[in-house]
Amino acid sequence: MILVACGNTGCRDCARLAVSPAPRLPVATSPTPGFDVLITDTDRAVTVKSGQRLELILHAKSGRSDWSGVNVDDYTVLRAVPTGITAARGVTIAGYEAPRLGTATIRATATPLCSPGQACPAFAMLFEVTVTVT
Repeated sequence: MILVACGNTGCRDCARLAVSPAPRLPVATSPTPGFDVLITDTDRAVTVKSGQRLELILHAKSGRSDWSGVNVDDYTVLRAVPTGITAARGVTIAGYEAPRLGTATIRATATPLCSPGQACPAFAMLFEVTVTVT
C-alpha cells in the first residue's frame, strides 16, 4: 500500500510512505505441550481417546470479530481445562479434556466488524466441530 501525505502547501512537498501489511499470525500445526490433539477452524469432526486433552485454536477472519461464545453442548464428554496460553490478537484458544466416551459439539461465533454509524449485516459466522470420544 502507498500513502501520499500532503501539507498545507499543496502536494509540492508530498512524501510517499510505504506501509507494510500487518504480519500474518503463524498457524499452529501441532498441539501445545500438555495437549494431545489440535483442533483448528478447518476441522469439522475429530475422534479422540478417553483421557486425551484437546486444544482449540481459532483465527479471526478478515472483516470479522474474534471468535467468541466458545461452548460445548455436553460437558460430561468434554470438560474445559486451562491452557496456560496467552492468545495473540485475533486468536481464540480453549482447552478440553475428554473424561468419558460420547459425542460433543464445540461451537463459537464471530460477527461482522462494522464502523459506528454504518449499516451492518445482522448475521454471525458459526464454527462447529463434532468431537467423538472412543
